[in-house]
Amino acid sequence: MARRTVFFLSDQTGVTAETLGHSLLTQFDEHQFDQITLPFIDSVDKAEAAVRQINAVATEQAARPIIFSTLVHNELRQRFMHASGLFLDFFNTFIGPLEKELQMKSLNRSGRAHGMKDSGAYDRRIEATNFALNYDDGGKIRGYERADVVLIGVSRSGKTPTCLYLAMTYGVFAANYPLAEDELESTDLPKVLKPYRDKLYGLTIAPERLVQIRKERRATGRYASPQQVSFELRAAEAIFKRWQIPFVDTTSFSIEEISSTILSKTNVERRVRP
Repeated sequence: MARRTVFFLSDQTGVTAETLGHSLLTQFDEHQFDQITLPFIDSVDKAEAAVRQINAVATEQAARPIIFSTLVHNELRQRFMHASGLFLDFFNTFIGPLEKELQMKSLNRSGRAHGMKDSGAYDRRIEATNFALNYDDGGKIRGYERADVVLIGVSRSGKTPTCLYLAMTYGVFAANYPLAEDELESTDLPKVLKPYRDKLYGLTIAPERLVQIRKERRATGRYASPQQVSFELRAAEAIFKRWQIPFVDTTSFSIEEISSTILSKTNVERRVRP
């Protein structure tokens, strides 16, 4: 498998460059990418230091590095035009056509994507994150009326990380409830959840994947046995179908894809836009 070094350049956190760059790189699975993020390049000195680092990698390796950039200021971007790498400039690619279409000049100001320009949205995300932590794993039930969605499923099916992603990215108030063995045996919806049936969304997963995940947490005992896992998943899906609870198979989905599926299949509002 061929190896290439990839740089993500930004005058802020680098999150946008990483997200866009990763999306493109997933289309080239015959290569292995060594990824380096260089955030907060907000001066000429920092830009020149980054160029020297890129050129050093190009000298050491047979293939030139790939450079994804979301640098806003033209003075800084120009420093990378002659670097020893393939320079892919997201801002230069899209800002020009947008200026032409909108008939106005862009602000040419860094920090707009992930800054604190909207303190209300930021506070909403913090509040939603605290809610997800407080209502994680069925630890608290009183207060579910504040939830936008309540995720249910067997242990380790992806409930907690999905709740946190929904909270931190979209400001969604998400709680989660693990289905216990006695609840699974009855195939009845837990009594505490029935008042919130319209907020429920189920998560399931392939048995072999769940066995793998559980073994990493607790290798011995029934918890990770194929028989126990198969029983729990069959019973959980029976509950979903009996009570007409929508659900998604998380086996091959990322947290981002799981969250987007839940939002697109429900009436839950994205309170904050990433």
